[in-house]
This record gives sequence, structure tokens and C-alpha cells, in this order.
Amino acid sequence: MRIAILFAPALLTACASPGDDRFPSLATRPGERVTGTIEPAPAPVPPPATAATGSRIAQLRGQAQAAHRKFEERRGGADALSRAAQGAAVASEAWSVAQVALASLESARSEAMIALADLDSLYIAAQDAAVPTGGSGDVDAVAAARGEVIALIGEEDAALAAYRGRLNE
Repeated sequence: MRIAILFAPALLTACASPGDDRFPSLATRPGERVTGTIEPAPAPVPPPATAATGSRIAQLRGQAQAAHRKFEERRGGADALSRAAQGAAVASEAWSVAQVALASLESARSEAMIALADLDSLYIAAQDAAVPTGGSGDVDAVAAARGEVIALIGEEDAALAAYRGRLNE
């Protein structure tokens, strides 16, 4: 045993010899070097604002208002069902029925969100078109419509949060 202990350092130094070619070099290989350049993809060009922007704004505003009317029609039922399910156990009959009513409200809200997303696209396009000319007519019109739709959606979000809060009590 003592002999093995005496020869252990000698055996370890043999493993670390500088002429050992059993292990690959950790130096950068030619294939790992970065060469060439990558061109970034061109940015998408938004459509220019046109005279049709006004009619499109009116259409999207009408779509959001129709979705809000649908939300308001369903709101009374969801309010009553969420009150009935307040304090009920999760997955109980009352809780499940209230969840379905909330899903119906969220469906109506999502229709308004689609209109808002389209208004956001119009807003960006109008801003891009207004930068070179310095005009802001379309930007102001789209911003006003966006503000109205955001207010409707904010009202819907507050109602949904209140109803969800009842079900989580």
C-alpha cells in the first residue's frame, strides 16, 4: 500500500505531459470563426394612410360599439350568476354556470379587442405617413377612435374583474 502511495504522484504527472495528443485542443477551429455578414430582413412597410381611413375608422368604431352592446346585453345575466355563485365551491353547479356566463362576456370583449388591434395598426400607419409631411389629421382621428374603444374595453375589464372577484372569494 505504501508503494502505491509513493508512485501516485509519478503516475499523475505522466497524465499531464505536454506532448499528450489524446485530448483535442480547445483552441478555436477554422469552422468556428465568424465570417461574412448577415443582412437584416427589411422592415415591413405599413400601408399608407388614404382617404378611406375615415370610413375604416368609422367601421372599426361601429364594430367595437356593437361588441360593447353585446357585452352589455349579457352583463346582467353574468352579474346575477356571479352573485349566486359567490362563495360557492369551485366546480359546483353555480360556479360552473357563472364561469360560462363570464366566458360569454369575454367573447364579446374579444370582438372589441379585435377592433382595437385594427385601430392600433391604422394608428401606426397614420403616424408613419404623417412623419414626412408633418401632418396629423389621420393620426388625430385614429387616436380619438382608439381612445373611445379603449374606454369601452376598460369598462368591460372592470366589470369582468368584479365578477371574477366574486367567484374567487
